[in-house]
Amino acid sequence: MPARIVLLVTSPRLPAGLLTAAAWDVVREFPVFAAAETGQSEALRTAGCDLTVTGDPVAALLGAAADTGGAVWLAGPGGDEAMARDLGMRLAREPRLAELELMYGSWDPPGARLLDAVTVTDRLSGPDGDPWRRTQTHRSLARYMLEEAYEAYDAIDSGDLDSLREELGDVLLQVVLHARMAQDLPEGEAWSIDDVAGGLVDKMIRRNPHVFAGGDAETVDEITEQWERIKAAEKAGTDPMASIARSQPALSLAAEVQERAARIGLDPESALAATAGGSAATDEAQESGRALAARLWRVVAAAGESGLNPEAELRRVALAVAEHAAAESGPNR
Repeated sequence: MPARIVLLVTSPRLPAGLLTAAAWDVVREFPVFAAAETGQSEALRTAGCDLTVTGDPVAALLGAAADTGGAVWLAGPGGDEAMARDLGMRLAREPRLAELELMYGSWDPPGARLLDAVTVTDRLSGPDGDPWRRTQTHRSLARYMLEEAYEAYDAIDSGDLDSLREELGDVLLQVVLHARMAQDLPEGEAWSIDDVAGGLVDKMIRRNPHVFAGGDAETVDEITEQWERIKAAEKAGTDPMASIARSQPALSLAAEVQERAARIGLDPESALAATAGGSAATDEAQESGRALAARLWRVVAAAGESGLNPEAELRRVALAVAEHAAAESGPNR
């Protein structure tokens, strides 16, 4: 039976020593070699495995395979492709020496690269990291959150899914940056990306009992009503307008205000009438501005009754005009 050389690849994002049963069998049966000390090598030694760090992996593996019938190479975080290629070429020339086998001792679970995003952000925020990052605050970064969200919206609107993937990464960067900054708050006030993710998970489970708790909502309308009912119960006694993003564009802001006002029985026209006498106009320009705002308010209300998004519709027209204007002002004009 030919000797075995096993290239053992493991995920650097999982705790050291968390390996499959097959991987544990092979590292206990044969001598193990690695290019450097890692958490994984320490875990194997602690478990009683015979592990050696070597600078000449091909010779070490071939020698051990000849002596004991097998050897294991514990690949580093990058996979050690160059070493694997050199060893593969040697065995292709001399196949009698050993059979080469690739084994995955562990692999990344879905979402594992999010851990890399956290690690990179920690490095940027450290003493030897990025000076620009260390001078930022939640307020100084706020505009980037809006910019990145708008760029992601543009990618969605244009149907460019490759761009959407990149833009969502930029949005994620903002989330991770703000969470990392919050870790430096005083004790008792600090929170982390785990708190952000944990809060999201708790909310998703709480507001979707039809999935997680045997609820009986089935249709989209029933699920939507259930979500709003649970949300209202969570926020009982709070201002229904408190969580509205006041920095959003005016048309979308008006649409959201109208929607929430309707939940408490206030229709758009009554709400508009109630604010008309708030303060007297001081000049003709101010009076004209209020009249314009009233017309826009009613347009938003009509859009809502028709199931249209006024912000999206106006945006679509504006971009079409911009495209037409760009064509009209081309080099031949």
